Amino acid sequence: MYTKKKWLKLSTSLAVIVAVGVGSGVLLSNRSAKHQPPGSSKVDKIKLPEGFKAEHLYSPSEEKNGSWVSMAFDDKGRMITSDQYGGLFRLELPAIGSDEKPKVETLRVEGDTAKVAMGYAHGLLYAFNSLYVMINNRENPKFPKGSGLYRLQDTDNNDQYDKITLIKPLKGEGEHGPHSIVLSPDKKSLYVVAGNFTDLPKMDIYRLLPNWKNDNLFPFIKDPRGHAGDRHAPGGWIAKTDPEGKSWELVSAGYRNAYDIAFNEAGDLFIYDSDMEWDFGTPWYRPTRVCHATSAGDYGWRTGSANTSPSFADFLSPVMNIGQGSPTNLIYLDKARFPAKYKNTLLAFDWSFGIVHGLHLKPQGSTYTADHQEFLSGAPLPLTDGAIGPDGALYFLTGGRRLESDLYRVYYEDYKNIPAGANTVTPVITTEHKQRTELEKFHVKADPKAVATAWPYLKSADRFLRFAARLAIEHQPVTEWQDKVYAEKDPQTLIYASIALARNGDSTKIGAPILKGLSKIDYTKLDDLQKQALLRAVEITLYRTGQPDEATKQAVISYLNPKFPSASALQNRFLSKILITLEAPKAVEKTISLIEKNEKFDDKDNEMVTASADLILRNPQYGLDLAGLLEKMPPQQQMFYAMMLSSAKTGWTPELREKYFKWYHKAFSYQGGRSYIGFIDKARQLALKNVPKDKVEYYNKLSGAELLTGSGNDLAKLYSPKGPGRSWKLNDAVTAVQDSLSNSDFERGKMIYSAVLCNRCHTIQGEGADVGPDLTQLGTRFSAKDMLEAIIEPDKTISDQFGSIAYTLKSGESVVGRQLNEDANFYYIAQNPFDSKTVRKLSKKQVVSSKLSTVSVMLPGLINGLNPTELRDLVAYLMSGGNKNNPIYSEKAGTGKKTGR
Repeated sequence: MYTKKKWLKLSTSLAVIVAVGVGSGVLLSNRSAKHQPPGSSKVDKIKLPEGFKAEHLYSPSEEKNGSWVSMAFDDKGRMITSDQYGGLFRLELPAIGSDEKPKVETLRVEGDTAKVAMGYAHGLLYAFNSLYVMINNRENPKFPKGSGLYRLQDTDNNDQYDKITLIKPLKGEGEHGPHSIVLSPDKKSLYVVAGNFTDLPKMDIYRLLPNWKNDNLFPFIKDPRGHAGDRHAPGGWIAKTDPEGKSWELVSAGYRNAYDIAFNEAGDLFIYDSDMEWDFGTPWYRPTRVCHATSAGDYGWRTGSANTSPSFADFLSPVMNIGQGSPTNLIYLDKARFPAKYKNTLLAFDWSFGIVHGLHLKPQGSTYTADHQEFLSGAPLPLTDGAIGPDGALYFLTGGRRLESDLYRVYYEDYKNIPAGANTVTPVITTEHKQRTELEKFHVKADPKAVATAWPYLKSADRFLRFAARLAIEHQPVTEWQDKVYAEKDPQTLIYASIALARNGDSTKIGAPILKGLSKIDYTKLDDLQKQALLRAVEITLYRTGQPDEATKQAVISYLNPKFPSASALQNRFLSKILITLEAPKAVEKTISLIEKNEKFDDKDNEMVTASADLILRNPQYGLDLAGLLEKMPPQQQMFYAMMLSSAKTGWTPELREKYFKWYHKAFSYQGGRSYIGFIDKARQLALKNVPKDKVEYYNKLSGAELLTGSGNDLAKLYSPKGPGRSWKLNDAVTAVQDSLSNSDFERGKMIYSAVLCNRCHTIQGEGADVGPDLTQLGTRFSAKDMLEAIIEPDKTISDQFGSIAYTLKSGESVVGRQLNEDANFYYIAQNPFDSKTVRKLSKKQVVSSKLSTVSVMLPGLINGLNPTELRDLVAYLMSGGNKNNPIYSEKAGTGKKTGR
């Protein structure tokens, strides 16, 4: 009988079948390459540029000191760190190359009686003989201090802080709360950055005028799962203050959730902003990006479908789009003792995928471009913060969210021959840079010289100059420049002046004059960027002033309708918004035709330096979401048009509606981010409000209502775990199944097998996918304990036959994938475990080295949604090999027979 058999513990072999089976279904018999195995040292997993070395200095989590997320150096060269949910620590660090360990001191603030004196910090800065602490916390019994900027001082010179001053309380906490603090280049001010869940406090100076709105004619749908539903413009922000926090100045905004900022020698400020991963596959998704945060700079974050694009002329564009990830830190390397290559270089830390991106900045006009380098990477390597130490080495932390935390040092081997300060450069200040900074002086207050000075720059070819000029004008009384807008003859100047007026003028009076003026511009003489800017000016004006009078409306329709559709997919998105809003003739019909045409989604403004496929195997917890998305990528241009049509009340025929609502049924077959299905359904519901009442049920069914759960946020599945789930540990899971699997439900086990994604990669009884190995014979070879160990601890044992491999290229970049085959010239690798047919060729001439990954490609936590009964049903189904006639289902309850060993 099944329950009498004593199974052997074969965890190594089992890990081949289960733990790495997510990506192991391809024939590897031809693979003969030898790859460097992962070492036992923590630094062995880190990929570094040639000539650099890494040292592991300390493990806070192993010493029960929490998970560290921020660091700073004080005036004595000591490092100060903070646990994300605990106190502060001060470290005396050993010299480079020393075998000594850091001296770690729990930092106590004298006179404070709280259980934790000071901590919970997302930002630390030593300046003005003080330690500034950015607390990110909701008051609790363990730590009663709330979010805000605090100053610690040592008033009696005993090398211990004894005075705490709350400089600025801030409303907002959590991972989108207040974050870093940096010192200004002139060392006279502080700059702070906060995420989009942090309310903007009252400012004394607003360089970015507080007249922000969505300014988007696209149907406004909040995230269907509720994320950031109550958060609105300006989103995340950067502010400047003095050492005492007496005066506050809004510098820049429009970010989602940037943790850190950094200055270069020219005094220019940079920020590394996050993406919204739930928006994957939508036309408004924006990747993580490094931005030049100029005075009054607005990068356009808006919640839900109102999120903007760099193609919008009234916002700024990033220096570089990185890709998917979780930004945590940004460093400028002027104080590093690194080779000359690293002058003018930013390092951007990604927590999710364990990459430090290098951006080698190059001045271009009034801003910068950059060359990309993967400076450092590792898996897993949840990077939290970093800084250049007094010795010129890079120090960085891993951890966060109570993960295992470590402190590392990276240094250049020949650093002794690089003098301190050698990486600091004399900045290249271009003519355009000088012009921009002169214009930015008008962002602080009204000045009678501002309009005359700034007006000519609206015609500039430099985007950042145009932006600085427009904001300089917007800061002046509208009465001083409104008539200049109406009298302007130069097309580009008129376009950008119209944007300024639409944002600041009297909305009851300016709509018609602006739209009539724009409609007189010779569209054929504009280049593509000017056409986009003109269309954006029309959109802002319509949004701010509402539907125009009939004569103006017809003038705009006559001007733009003949131009739709155009050869440009990007311009078509603007045109569809405007013409559907104005109910232009045949606008609906033309848009439906574009959906059928399946126009390619033009998103060059968001092109990324890191391909999504390159990230999948670096972190399965996040990467498999990308795998599913890339397997069934939504048609984003179609999605844009379909969602825009949800607001169209006129222009429909029965034939057009039939085509339109059938599109939704198809759209539910694609895989997007977590909110994709919900966004599609919300648009579908809006569209149903515009159909005749007697046709609502028909179109509801035609459009796929039966495919959805009650909330509309997910596709209906045969089974959803009932829970309550838990974070299953091996011993607990074994205990839940060890007595017996009697009375297990075969059909429910089969449905759970699909619900927890096993069928996405494995075959059992001929059903499922062939990405991973067939599990039909699993129960004849392994015990339930072995199987549970492989599921719960997938990284414990990874066979080199099935594990992923990190290839380091001559360029310094790395590529991670499963090697399928090789020949004399190429490695053939698969990067998507859900798509083994897409193969990437890597030239062996470009590969410097390769190393087996220490991370299983199997997603952790697959069973954490299951309750004990559901877990037993799943284990029984796996152990039976999917055979309902297996003896396991004929066991009697109470036999006392064991299945756990």
